[in-house]
Amino acid sequence: MINKLRSLLTKRDKQFLLGLFLFSIVISVIETAGISVIMPFIAVATDFTLIHTNEYYSYIYEIFDFSSDVGFVVTFGMILVVFYIFRSVINLFYFYLLNRFTQGRYHLLAYRLFENYMGLPYKEFVKRNSSTLTKAIVNEAANLTTLISAVLFMMSEIFIVIFIYTMMIYVNYKITFLLTIILLINAVVMIKTVSAKIKKAGALRAQLQEKFYEVVNRSFGNFKLIKLSNHDDEILKEFSKSSFGYAQANITNATLGQVPRLFLEAVGFGIIVFIITYLVYKYQTNIAGALAIISMFVLALYRLMPSVNRIMASYNQIMFYYKSLDIVHSDLMYDSEVLGNKEIFFKNKIELSNINFEYEEHDSILKNICLTINKGEKIAFVGESGSGKSTLVDLIIGLYKPKSGSLKIDNQLVDDETIKSWRTKIGYIPQSVYLFDGTVAQNIAFGDKIEEAKIVKVLQQANIYEFLKEKKGIHTKVGEGGVMLSGGQKQRIAIARALYNNPEVLVLDEATSALDSETEEKIMDEIYRVSADKTLIIIAHRLSTIDRCEKVYNIKNGSLL
Repeated sequence: MINKLRSLLTKRDKQFLLGLFLFSIVISVIETAGISVIMPFIAVATDFTLIHTNEYYSYIYEIFDFSSDVGFVVTFGMILVVFYIFRSVINLFYFYLLNRFTQGRYHLLAYRLFENYMGLPYKEFVKRNSSTLTKAIVNEAANLTTLISAVLFMMSEIFIVIFIYTMMIYVNYKITFLLTIILLINAVVMIKTVSAKIKKAGALRAQLQEKFYEVVNRSFGNFKLIKLSNHDDEILKEFSKSSFGYAQANITNATLGQVPRLFLEAVGFGIIVFIITYLVYKYQTNIAGALAIISMFVLALYRLMPSVNRIMASYNQIMFYYKSLDIVHSDLMYDSEVLGNKEIFFKNKIELSNINFEYEEHDSILKNICLTINKGEKIAFVGESGSGKSTLVDLIIGLYKPKSGSLKIDNQLVDDETIKSWRTKIGYIPQSVYLFDGTVAQNIAFGDKIEEAKIVKVLQQANIYEFLKEKKGIHTKVGEGGVMLSGGQKQRIAIARALYNNPEVLVLDEATSALDSETEEKIMDEIYRVSADKTLIIIAHRLSTIDRCEKVYNIKNGSLL
């Protein structure tokens, strides 16, 4: 676990942690001092003769020239009050630093996860479930923050326990030894029973929460279909099952998490009674003479029990959220694309030589593809579903990398150094257009700087600007998924988006297959018009969409015919 945590933290984080570690030792010393000074104070307050018979008290009395024993004890008490106030302030500052570090790690972990997912090769990304990725960023990163906090709290409390135990051994090693045995037995029982169940509940939590997200995303993404099919009950039943299971896992954690505290309280009070009984039995008289020692042990246990409880509670939190560490660590180990910024220029041709590709080993999708596309050509790929049309085009535009063979632009190899530049020359119009809940301008710029003049121009090219002028122009809201627009209007927005950065290659991936014939014809007219000076690559089922293409390639079983 420690190695996984170390791999997730930066050098600066580790330096800050070292500082917290050293600070926790200082806190432990202060906590131990806060307990140990009670015994001499009570001893002096109950027997003034100690002020003059004890060499240390006598020396201090003379150095500060006290005029009375009462003045000495009162001063001693006031110093202790100031010390305890200081102790509280320094503890508060420590917990502030602790929380600042742990809560600040959420931003770091969530950002690194998102960055890693965005940097995944397209081939790896399509294998992942988006709801699983969302859960990791939103929930698992937050849970891991809780785990890190638990580790740090556990460390700080362990030091406090060590220092207090050392002091108790010095005062009376027999009682302390017996106390140690009792607490160790308690810890072993808790770890073997309660902590084991909490860890199991944590693994179940991660599994059911993933299902929880998957059901929500699937249902919202197919809302219209669900309403038409009247499958609401089945969806709700599936959601209820995952939601109830997730809640049960949290209930188990919250309930069992209280067991160590309640058990330790019972043990603590029992030990105090046992100490008093033992001293009465040993000295066969009342315990007035041992009042200072008893007070010290009572105070030590009063401070020790919460520390032991926090150690157990932190350990249980670590067990419950351990799966989050596995998930985040595993996802951050995925290799992101490392791409160069070498420029590539497209003036003459795109050339594919002996291209082979497979998603899974020994399962070829494309076999020995050789193809030349001249600049400005209008070409189409046709073939049955699953024949490899979309995969081939994804290779051409640089989303996939071939297993073997080469892709060259004007004899310049498209590789990790040039693929970034090549992708910027592509305008892509997909079959299923995703519009997020924003304005037309935001959807067209799609993360780029919004330039209103450019947006108006591409909307005019896509023949939808006049329609938008009747609403709020480029600031018209489209709704989530473009629900406020028709299918044809969404496709026109997609055309405008593809044209926004003035691409040299325009790709249509069955972009009009969901439209009626009349709308499809109008949109294809617009596409051919706006691509007059561009290279046009079309994936199509309908022959009517490719009647103006100069070349049509048929793909069958991964081979080009």
